[in-house]
Amino acid sequence: MNNEATSPPRIVVGVDGSEPSKAALRWAVDQAKLIGGAVDVVFAWDYPTSWRGLVPPTEKEPGDYEEHMRKVLDHAIDEALGPGPGRPVALRPISAYGHPAAVLLDAAAGAQLLVVGNRGRGEFREALLGSVSMHCVQHAPCPVVVIRGSGHGT
Repeated sequence: MNNEATSPPRIVVGVDGSEPSKAALRWAVDQAKLIGGAVDVVFAWDYPTSWRGLVPPTEKEPGDYEEHMRKVLDHAIDEALGPGPGRPVALRPISAYGHPAAVLLDAAAGAQLLVVGNRGRGEFREALLGSVSMHCVQHAPCPVVVIRGSGHGT
């Protein structure tokens, strides 16, 4: 039996803690309520990189860093939706190592929809569309919704 036929429609949303990504999460949850779907909340991360031979100070071992990134994701979800259980749709937080665009495209395989904010925590905050959202629009295996602003009138 095909598992996709029995599982609820899946929406993937990219969250990096920025206001546009939290607005994207709120929109994805509202959409999932309408279609009886579930939301995969995806947070991509990387280890701190070296700069001129120096590594930024960190006391975290790789396993500790992965756990820390999961807590960052949980915090972003709580900021966007409010704390605690009893959310209106099934949420599956996914904290994954890798470049955000690659992680999101992998997660979107088999999804009904990919939702991203128009810009995140990258260097070019004034851009109309961020590099990750642009890459997702161009390469996603499913329809993509790009949410502009914070969802609070901006």
